[in-house]
Amino acid sequence: MKITATPKRKEVNSAFDETVERAKQEGNLSLYGFHDPESFVRSIQKPCIIIMLMKVGPPVDQTIKTLSIYLEKGDCIINGGNEYEDILLKVAAQVPDSGPCVTYVGKGGSGNFVKMAHNGIEYGDMQLIAEAYDVLKSVGKLSNEELHQVFSEWNKGELLSFLIDITADIFGIKDDKVEGYLVDKVLDKTDMKGTGKWTVQQAAELSVAAPTIASSLDARFHSGLKEETVEAAKVFTSRGFGGILADVAVDKEKLIDNVRQALYASKICSYAQGMNLIRAKSIDKGWDLKLGELARIWKGGCIIHAVFLDRIKVYNRNPDLANLLVDPEFAKEIIERQSA
Repeated sequence: MKITATPKRKEVNSAFDETVERAKQEGNLSLYGFHDPESFVRSIQKPCIIIMLMKVGPPVDQTIKTLSIYLEKGDCIINGGNEYEDILLKVAAQVPDSGPCVTYVGKGGSGNFVKMAHNGIEYGDMQLIAEAYDVLKSVGKLSNEELHQVFSEWNKGELLSFLIDITADIFGIKDDKVEGYLVDKVLDKTDMKGTGKWTVQQAAELSVAAPTIASSLDARFHSGLKEETVEAAKVFTSRGFGGILADVAVDKEKLIDNVRQALYASKICSYAQGMNLIRAKSIDKGWDLKLGELARIWKGGCIIHAVFLDRIKVYNRNPDLANLLVDPEFAKEIIERQSA
């Protein structure tokens, strides 16, 4: 264990030194003391994980400020002491037009349920992006360079989001061990931690339709059967099934635009399903959750944060909106994209 004393007071430093010395005397315990924050931080293995226990208020702010000078991206400070709400407002992701992405969700287990539903929406979002990639690569025959350009361009418009941003980046990463792109070396097999499954289970129990989220869960189940899928492909290929897209001529630009529109429309559906589930559970448990406020705190610092979420403040105007898809603005966008 490594500790540091940041206050420059004689009595504090004296007690600090006594603690370190006592650790040595009582069994040569692995306790190391540092009198300056820089040497303390430099002594910790990367990524740094620092736990603070101190009096609430300005001392916490000052210590974070002092330590942050020597920290790098990926390092972490954990405040283990009692705190006021103010610290949450300060450390939360900040969105210029919405403020800190933190709020009181509600009573009972509502916060955990909302996080679960957030992950369910994330499942749907990631599956939609994966299918968009598959269409562009398999049908449009886009190279990784072209895919990188397409997703980067998409991330400047209505699809601007964390997931689209990192997807664009992935297509540009070369394998550092062998020739080629890293994305082509990734095994198409995935697992899950359970939140997507729980989301679908809750939707079934509450009789809420969540086909996009449920389909994304099915896709994960199927990807887990990698060996079985490989053998099945051999059977179908041996009987002449395969290469059905090999000679299909497509207009790349039109295909790219159609996929973009379809992805955006499908994204609306995934969020609508997640919001419907949260509302149903809120009614069932009497939580009185505010859907517009939940969309606001998702605008920064979470995996599904996206410019699209700014549009879901429609729930603030109409808390009784039956479904995101029937809001006049969203309905108009869905209709306009039907041909895609």
